[in-house]
Amino acid sequence: MRRIALFSVIMIILAFLLPMAFVAPREKGAEPPLESMDEPSTAPAAPTPENSSAPEHGRSIIDSDMPLRVLDGGEIREMSMAEYLPLTLAAEMPAAFDGEALKAQAVALRTYTIYCMANRKQTHPEADVCTDYGCCAAFMTEEQLRESWGAGFEKYYAKILSAVSDTDGQYLVWQDEPALAVFHSSSMGQTEDGGNIWSAQPYLVSVSSPETDGDVSNLVSSVEISSADFSASVLAVFPDAQLSGEPAGWIGEVRRNSSGRVGSIYIGTQEISGTTMRTMFSLRSTDFDLSFDGEKFIFTVRGYGHGVGMSQYGANVMAKNGSGYGEILEHYYPGTELVVSVYT
Repeated sequence: MRRIALFSVIMIILAFLLPMAFVAPREKGAEPPLESMDEPSTAPAAPTPENSSAPEHGRSIIDSDMPLRVLDGGEIREMSMAEYLPLTLAAEMPAAFDGEALKAQAVALRTYTIYCMANRKQTHPEADVCTDYGCCAAFMTEEQLRESWGAGFEKYYAKILSAVSDTDGQYLVWQDEPALAVFHSSSMGQTEDGGNIWSAQPYLVSVSSPETDGDVSNLVSSVEISSADFSASVLAVFPDAQLSGEPAGWIGEVRRNSSGRVGSIYIGTQEISGTTMRTMFSLRSTDFDLSFDGEKFIFTVRGYGHGVGMSQYGANVMAKNGSGYGEILEHYYPGTELVVSVYT
């Protein structure tokens, strides 16, 4: 495992923590999606004394020392990282996953949260993070986890708490700054380069990912749509697109990026980005093929999520194959350093 370096970061010392206000989060199903931070802010707000609660130099950072402001259902909840992290880890990764994968996910979530503390999103400048998985990260209360896990609650929650406590205070940095540790559910063979969809980061580059359809039941999915609905969807977003002739002829040149995903595709006369196609047709990723079988259009889709950063299923395969959480993080965030601060 990569050496745990000594590192000091900036922390605002609060005199005391406000009591945690328990407010029911946005309703989530028993099987929350394995997708997180699907469209993170490409230009986070610069940290300022008004919008930053990042840690101050000279203080040992452990989870219980880190106060957070969490936007939950329109209300701010004051809680520590130690209280927040198990509830978001349990919502983001199946507790049945290998313990080393859970530790890697705990570090990624802690890192992403610290990053957000220093770079609050414009969608909620009053809070460090929110409980909307489409914006920040998924979140489930203990009551929701008990309902979801049933008789397995004690066993699974113990695994979650262990992953958090075993990595207490650990996070990833790039050039002495918290890394933007985004992650996704699964990739087929290769993760995405962050520069293909957001601003480039030297540690968010395309790397191999070991999961196969034997590890992920829905690694390959399909979406079928009639030619009439396909045309309507395209014209609703691109009214000037010319879709003439037989539907099979509407599919034009496909331009793939360095990871093999669709960078753009011509539909009729209109060039459409892969990310826009994913949104328009509710595809699980931009790694897709498009064909027409004479009656309908068929998307064959590989993987789930934006594809950037750590693949959760890939992390689980690596863990089952003997990799420790440090090795997993080093693989998916190359060049970052795993650190924990001490008194200086």
